[in-house]
Amino acid sequence: MKGSFYLGLFVFTTSFFLPGGDYGIIPSGIKSHTINTPFSEPIRIHRSENQDINRKFGPYKQVCAGVNIHFITGHEKDLDMIAAAGLKFVRMDFIWHEIELTKGNYNWKAYDELTANLEKRGIGAVYILDYSNSLYEDTVDSKDPLTGEKQRGIAAPSHPESVSAFALWAAAAAKHFKDRNIVWEIWNEPNISFWRPKADIDQYLTLAFATCKAVKEAVPDAVIIGPATSQIPFPFIKTFVDSGILEYLDGVSVHPYRDYSMSPETAGSDYGKLRDMIENSAPANRKNIPVISSEWGYSSATKGVSLEKQAAFVVRMQLFNLLSGIPFSVWYDWKNDGSNPSDFEHNCGTVTPDLKPKPAYIAIRTMNMQLKDFTLLHRIETGNGNDFVLLFRNDKGNYKISAWTMDPEHSVMLAKEIPKVDGAMATDGMGNESELKTEQGRLILSLKALPQYITLPLGTRMK
Repeated sequence: MKGSFYLGLFVFTTSFFLPGGDYGIIPSGIKSHTINTPFSEPIRIHRSENQDINRKFGPYKQVCAGVNIHFITGHEKDLDMIAAAGLKFVRMDFIWHEIELTKGNYNWKAYDELTANLEKRGIGAVYILDYSNSLYEDTVDSKDPLTGEKQRGIAAPSHPESVSAFALWAAAAAKHFKDRNIVWEIWNEPNISFWRPKADIDQYLTLAFATCKAVKEAVPDAVIIGPATSQIPFPFIKTFVDSGILEYLDGVSVHPYRDYSMSPETAGSDYGKLRDMIENSAPANRKNIPVISSEWGYSSATKGVSLEKQAAFVVRMQLFNLLSGIPFSVWYDWKNDGSNPSDFEHNCGTVTPDLKPKPAYIAIRTMNMQLKDFTLLHRIETGNGNDFVLLFRNDKGNYKISAWTMDPEHSVMLAKEIPKVDGAMATDGMGNESELKTEQGRLILSLKALPQYITLPLGTRMK
């Protein structure tokens, strides 16, 4: 595809065509409930009606935020901070060749430790069943999925023996970790060169079917998602969902990376197209299989976004995805992977390498604290499609609002749905509290890029 393209974390500018066509084009002609935006395509708001499927990932219509990590053992201070931020999941590679060192023998020790450390803190896991194993496949030449440079690596499972061995290992893992609050994801970004030597949808589907069948036979209620694509490559995903694989999946996972000039809300039309694909291809009793955003982030590198914009986007990604019917979303990354300010990978985290909180950490912790146990009801219209005012309620009948804008800062009065109140407290995205302005009992919100949270007075009754 010409112009900007995205390999997982990175944004490059070049002329390039990905296998299978131009995956970067946002489709048109989506028929759905829409809101006006300054972008070329409408944002579609999807609300899944199948609560049972969505509840496999957490309380229905409540924020369920996760982060990607890059460690297995130790790092308990990292996990303490992850838990303190209210994050519910971590996503981590579950590496085949590090577990099956001799054929048919599995060493779970490292992942037993990680799983136990997560459980102590009330954190679930998304374990990515990846990558290949030299016991079954040869080393081949391929392109590094991040830099595009030539590299040597083990070929993806593509022969009957390696596919069978992978499926047996995945089933053994599901059985070993049964009832441990784990979501199993099949591979990572198989539509680019994480699948060696090059992306091959037919090979990936062969592995996915074998893995799903083996895992579901071993543990029928195991939760499986895939294909964990880089971006939302519609030709690849259409072939995937049309194959019949949705009979076995509990979620369709994607990584909605995009040009850094595009905010999280621009994913709306992509989600709409993806939902249409799922509904058209899924079995009759599984039409509402949810979309999962299992990896997505914005780097605060020199040519990335500012620290302040990263903080706004980490929260807006979670809230917009929730509004779009996505039951849980995983931010890339938990921690900066280095100290080079110009390196994208070194600046994706919510904390620095020495665990100093970045604004993004404070913002996502504030969101989780403010919205804990609150269920999203709906979006309040303001007359401006770029304003987002979301209404939440908890089981005690208390109401909260989360609000932000894609436009420059401005004020809005909530006169239609919110009743007159004597006053309300506002908490900004960094956790600072203030009393909200009112005019003749009507709330006046000063909307900014970073979401804020408004606590309505106890006993407030909606119109």
